[in-house]
Amino acid sequence: MENVVVVDHPLVQHKLTQCRRVETETWQFRDLVEEITALLLYEAVRDITTAEIDLVTPVGPGKGRVISEAAPVFVAVLRAGLGMVPGALRLFPYARAGHIGLYRDHDTHVPVEYYCNLPPAINDVDCFLLEPMLATGGSASHAINVLKKAGVQKIKLLSLIAAPEGIKAIMQSHPDVKIYLASVDEKLNENAYIVPGLGDAGDRLFGTA
Repeated sequence: MENVVVVDHPLVQHKLTQCRRVETETWQFRDLVEEITALLLYEAVRDITTAEIDLVTPVGPGKGRVISEAAPVFVAVLRAGLGMVPGALRLFPYARAGHIGLYRDHDTHVPVEYYCNLPPAINDVDCFLLEPMLATGGSASHAINVLKKAGVQKIKLLSLIAAPEGIKAIMQSHPDVKIYLASVDEKLNENAYIVPGLGDAGDRLFGTA
Protein backbone atom coordinates (compact mmCIF):
# COMPACT_ATOMS: atom_id res chain seq x y z
CA MET A 1 0.00 0.00 0.00
CA GLU A 2 2.04 2.86 -1.36
CA ASN A 3 0.01 5.62 0.29
CA VAL A 4 -0.01 4.03 3.75
CA VAL A 5 2.94 4.60 6.10
CA VAL A 6 3.05 2.60 9.34
CA VAL A 7 5.52 4.23 11.71
CA ASP A 8 7.04 1.22 13.46
CA HIS A 9 9.62 3.14 15.50
CA PRO A 10 10.11 1.53 18.94
CA LEU A 11 9.03 4.73 20.73
CA VAL A 12 5.77 4.86 18.77
CA GLN A 13 5.02 1.20 19.40
CA HIS A 14 5.85 1.47 23.10
CA LYS A 15 3.58 4.47 23.59
CA LEU A 16 0.79 2.88 21.54
CA THR A 17 0.93 -0.20 23.76
CA GLN A 18 0.44 2.02 26.81
CA CYS A 19 -2.54 3.66 25.06
CA ARG A 20 -4.16 0.29 24.48
CA ARG A 21 -4.03 -0.83 28.13
CA VAL A 22 -7.40 -0.74 29.85
CA GLU A 23 -5.77 0.45 33.08
CA THR A 24 -4.22 3.55 31.46
CA GLU A 25 -5.76 6.61 33.11
CA THR A 26 -7.26 9.58 31.29
CA TRP A 27 -4.36 11.96 31.94
CA GLN A 28 -1.86 9.33 30.81
CA PHE A 29 -3.89 8.57 27.69
CA ARG A 30 -3.94 12.27 26.75
CA ASP A 31 -0.17 12.59 27.10
CA LEU A 32 0.43 9.45 25.06
CA VAL A 33 -1.84 10.59 22.22
CA GLU A 34 0.00 13.93 22.09
CA GLU A 35 3.38 12.22 21.99
CA ILE A 36 2.40 9.69 19.33
CA THR A 37 0.92 12.48 17.20
CA ALA A 38 4.19 14.41 17.31
CA LEU A 39 6.12 11.30 16.28
CA LEU A 40 3.72 10.53 13.41
CA LEU A 41 3.93 14.14 12.24
CA TYR A 42 7.73 13.95 12.33
CA GLU A 43 7.48 11.27 9.63
CA ALA A 44 4.69 12.98 7.72
CA VAL A 45 6.73 16.17 7.16
CA ARG A 46 9.84 14.34 6.00
CA ASP A 47 9.29 15.64 2.45
CA ILE A 48 8.56 19.25 3.45
CA THR A 49 10.49 21.82 1.40
CA THR A 50 13.42 23.66 2.97
CA ALA A 51 15.61 26.53 1.80
CA GLU A 52 19.19 27.45 2.61
CA ILE A 53 19.77 30.72 4.46
CA ASP A 54 22.72 32.70 5.76
CA LEU A 55 23.06 33.00 9.52
CA VAL A 56 25.44 34.09 12.22
CA THR A 57 26.31 31.79 15.13
CA PRO A 58 28.12 32.90 18.30
CA VAL A 59 31.30 31.77 16.56
CA GLY A 60 30.78 33.34 13.15
CA PRO A 61 28.83 33.31 9.87
CA GLY A 62 27.40 30.10 8.49
CA LYS A 63 24.51 28.57 6.59
CA GLY A 64 21.44 26.67 7.67
CA ARG A 65 18.18 25.30 6.35
CA VAL A 66 14.66 26.43 7.24
CA ILE A 67 11.21 25.26 6.25
CA SER A 68 10.27 27.39 3.28
CA GLU A 69 6.61 26.47 2.81
CA ALA A 70 3.69 28.28 4.39
CA ALA A 71 2.74 27.16 7.89
CA PRO A 72 0.76 23.90 7.89
CA VAL A 73 -2.86 23.64 8.94
CA PHE A 74 -4.10 20.96 11.33
CA VAL A 75 -7.75 19.98 11.13
CA ALA A 76 -9.15 17.89 13.96
CA VAL A 77 -12.15 15.64 13.51
CA LEU A 78 -14.22 16.31 16.63
CA ARG A 79 -14.14 15.26 19.22
CA ALA A 80 -11.34 12.71 19.49
CA GLY A 81 -9.12 14.59 17.03
CA LEU A 82 -8.79 17.37 19.61
CA GLY A 83 -6.46 15.12 21.57
CA MET A 84 -3.98 15.14 18.69
CA VAL A 85 -3.80 18.92 18.24
CA PRO A 86 -1.39 19.69 21.13
CA GLY A 87 1.10 17.14 19.80
CA ALA A 88 0.97 18.68 16.33
CA LEU A 89 1.32 22.22 17.65
CA ARG A 90 4.31 21.13 19.72
CA LEU A 91 6.23 20.76 16.45
CA PHE A 92 4.58 23.68 14.63
CA PRO A 93 3.51 26.21 17.29
CA TYR A 94 2.81 28.84 14.62
CA ALA A 95 0.41 26.61 12.65
CA ARG A 96 -3.31 27.28 12.27
CA ALA A 97 -6.01 24.81 13.23
CA GLY A 98 -9.50 23.95 12.06
CA HIS A 99 -12.28 21.67 13.27
CA ILE A 100 -14.82 19.41 11.61
CA GLY A 101 -17.53 18.05 13.89
CA LEU A 102 -18.85 14.60 13.00
CA TYR A 103 -20.64 11.87 14.85
CA ARG A 104 -21.38 8.35 13.71
CA ASP A 105 -25.01 7.28 13.56
CA HIS A 106 -25.21 4.26 15.86
CA ASP A 107 -27.57 2.37 13.54
CA THR A 108 -26.18 3.14 10.09
CA HIS A 109 -22.57 3.98 11.10
CA VAL A 110 -22.79 6.86 8.60
CA PRO A 111 -21.05 10.12 9.64
CA VAL A 112 -23.26 13.13 10.35
CA GLU A 113 -21.68 16.60 10.15
CA TYR A 114 -22.72 19.11 12.81
CA TYR A 115 -19.88 21.68 12.76
CA CYS A 116 -17.16 23.00 10.47
CA ASN A 117 -14.71 25.86 11.06
CA LEU A 118 -11.65 26.07 8.80
CA PRO A 119 -8.99 28.79 8.60
CA PRO A 120 -9.10 31.00 5.48
CA ALA A 121 -6.73 30.69 2.50
CA ILE A 122 -5.76 27.06 2.97
CA ASN A 123 -5.83 25.86 -0.63
CA ASP A 124 -2.05 26.02 -1.12
CA VAL A 125 -0.80 24.84 2.29
CA ASP A 126 -0.06 21.39 3.71
CA CYS A 127 -3.17 20.23 5.54
CA PHE A 128 -3.06 17.42 8.09
CA LEU A 129 -6.32 15.75 9.09
CA LEU A 130 -6.19 14.46 12.67
CA GLU A 131 -8.41 11.45 13.32
CA PRO A 132 -7.14 9.02 16.02
CA MET A 133 -9.15 5.98 14.90
CA LEU A 134 -9.65 5.05 11.25
CA ALA A 135 -12.40 2.46 11.64
CA THR A 136 -14.89 2.32 8.76
CA GLY A 137 -13.19 5.33 7.17
CA GLY A 138 -16.52 7.08 6.81
CA SER A 139 -15.77 10.05 9.05
CA ALA A 140 -12.29 10.61 7.64
CA SER A 141 -13.55 10.32 4.06
CA HIS A 142 -16.33 12.84 4.78
CA ALA A 143 -13.82 15.23 6.39
CA ILE A 144 -11.51 14.94 3.38
CA ASN A 145 -14.45 15.81 1.13
CA VAL A 146 -15.06 18.92 3.24
CA LEU A 147 -11.40 19.95 2.90
CA LYS A 148 -11.39 19.41 -0.85
CA LYS A 149 -14.58 21.45 -1.26
CA ALA A 150 -12.77 24.23 0.63
CA GLY A 151 -10.04 24.10 -2.01
CA VAL A 152 -7.38 22.18 -0.08
CA GLN A 153 -5.04 20.42 -2.48
CA LYS A 154 -2.43 18.82 -0.20
CA ILE A 155 -3.94 16.55 2.45
CA LYS A 156 -2.35 13.95 4.71
CA LEU A 157 -4.24 11.86 7.25
CA LEU A 158 -2.75 11.07 10.67
CA SER A 159 -4.32 8.28 12.76
CA LEU A 160 -3.06 6.20 15.64
CA ILE A 161 -4.81 3.00 14.62
CA ALA A 162 -6.63 1.83 11.50
CA ALA A 163 -8.69 -1.17 10.51
CA PRO A 164 -8.10 -2.65 7.05
CA GLU A 165 -11.67 -1.64 6.15
CA GLY A 166 -10.95 2.00 6.92
CA ILE A 167 -7.75 2.06 4.90
CA LYS A 168 -9.54 0.48 1.96
CA ALA A 169 -12.33 3.07 2.13
CA ILE A 170 -9.88 5.98 2.04
CA MET A 171 -7.80 4.47 -0.74
CA GLN A 172 -10.91 3.97 -2.85
CA SER A 173 -12.48 7.39 -2.25
CA HIS A 174 -9.29 9.47 -1.91
CA PRO A 175 -6.32 7.68 -3.51
CA ASP A 176 -4.34 10.95 -3.48
CA VAL A 177 -4.31 11.17 0.35
CA LYS A 178 -1.37 9.64 2.19
CA ILE A 179 -2.12 7.96 5.53
CA TYR A 180 0.29 7.86 8.49
CA LEU A 181 -0.42 5.30 11.22
CA ALA A 182 1.07 3.70 14.30
CA SER A 183 -0.71 0.39 13.63
CA VAL A 184 -2.98 -1.48 11.25
CA ASP A 185 -5.17 -3.66 13.47
CA GLU A 186 -6.99 -6.91 12.74
CA LYS A 187 -10.56 -5.94 11.82
CA LEU A 188 -13.81 -4.21 12.77
CA ASN A 189 -16.28 -5.93 15.07
CA GLU A 190 -20.06 -6.02 14.62
CA ASN A 191 -20.32 -2.54 16.18
CA ALA A 192 -17.70 -1.10 13.81
CA TYR A 193 -15.08 -0.79 16.56
CA ILE A 194 -11.45 -1.60 15.76
CA VAL A 195 -10.19 -4.93 17.14
CA PRO A 196 -8.11 -5.06 19.29
CA GLY A 197 -8.04 -1.25 19.10
CA LEU A 198 -7.95 0.83 22.27
CA GLY A 199 -11.61 1.51 22.95
CA ASP A 200 -13.38 4.80 22.27
CA ALA A 201 -10.62 7.39 21.90
CA GLY A 202 -12.93 10.31 22.68
CA ASP A 203 -14.20 8.72 25.89
CA ARG A 204 -10.67 7.87 27.00
CA LEU A 205 -9.37 11.35 26.22
CA PHE A 206 -12.09 13.18 28.09
CA GLY A 207 -13.00 10.70 30.82
CA THR A 208 -16.54 10.11 29.60
CA ALA A 209 -16.37 6.32 29.36
